[in-house]
Amino acid sequence: MIKVLFLPEVVDQFLELAEVLYNKGYLGFRDIAIDYAEQLFRDIQVNLPIKVKKNAPNHFERYGQGMFYSLFPRNHHTTWYVFYSVHEVDDQIIYLVRYLANNHTIGHKLSD
Repeated sequence: MIKVLFLPEVVDQFLELAEVLYNKGYLGFRDIAIDYAEQLFRDIQVNLPIKVKKNAPNHFERYGQGMFYSLFPRNHHTTWYVFYSVHEVDDQIIYLVRYLANNHTIGHKLSD
């Protein structure tokens, strides 16, 4: 069995994301901003285990050791980077999402 779990601070990032998208005018309606954040959350929850995983650069060790990252493109301008660790507990594989950012904030720290 495979599970995708999120650290509480990452869940907070999703809540903040909707507010930022609306307050900064990236999305004109609060409902649409909330929907965007919820869709991204669900996409990660469902598809992270099947995404190509890359070793995270040393810069991201502040969020955990032995980290990976995967890409979640949303449109032509924005790609989300999901940083996570993978753990095996009994008969479960757990993907623990530790950090979330997009190409506008950290793209320069990664080389794809």
